[in-house]
Amino acid sequence: MSDTLVPTANGSLRVRVEGPADAPALVLSNSLGTTLEMWDAQAARFAKDHRVVRYDTRGHGGSTVSPGPYGFDLLGADVLAILDALGIARAHFCGISMGGFTGLWLGVHAPERLNRLVVANSAARIGTAEGWTARAALVRAQGAAAMAELAASSPSRWFTEAFSAAQPALVQRAQAWIAGIAPEGYAACCEALAQADLRTAIARIAVPTLLVAGSADPVTTVADAQAMQSAIAGAQLVEVPASHLSNLEAPQAFDQALAQFLRG
Repeated sequence: MSDTLVPTANGSLRVRVEGPADAPALVLSNSLGTTLEMWDAQAARFAKDHRVVRYDTRGHGGSTVSPGPYGFDLLGADVLAILDALGIARAHFCGISMGGFTGLWLGVHAPERLNRLVVANSAARIGTAEGWTARAALVRAQGAAAMAELAASSPSRWFTEAFSAAQPALVQRAQAWIAGIAPEGYAACCEALAQADLRTAIARIAVPTLLVAGSADPVTTVADAQAMQSAIAGAQLVEVPASHLSNLEAPQAFDQALAQFLRG
């Protein structure tokens, strides 16, 4: 297992590919403030019968930190560049939070590249423009200190209190991801989220879609998932016992829902 750098607009993306080369492709897209390592458990399971493609979203981990602001036209085009570089015509796509929004963008703008779409712990409009813009400004002003502060507060947004108490090592690992993100990359992605609103456009999504919601998610709620289900024809909705990073907090339920959906 090794990482490669895939050229894309104004830089490159760190990509990790696992599993049989001739198996159906499954792209996994990380949340804001994390890296492709957040998918370790899912990659281990699904690489047995899928070509699993993980990547660090622009501004995160080993991917390019190009100057912001970003937009989802850019973040979505990054995924298409990865597919093109790997010679993948169509893929399943599973994204969480910000990665889930990237999936919605692909479902609207590049449905011909998708087989099935999984949008986890996300929404067609996440937060408010004012909130994201203020966070971006704070991170740019305070740099690494702001990232450390976000890391300290992240467990309350990402995990339930019970999970944080029971799995401190995993929580600390997740905190290390966000603490290590370049401030400019994080801020630029916040600015992408500030402008991102697909509440009307997702009605055009015709790709088979699964929505995964965390029953205790304070960031993107079950109601947000229900709103997307109402807008996307035929969309399925699964609720799992978790907060915002449901693939980490409830991996068995998450993986079961994903596996059943991918089997069709």
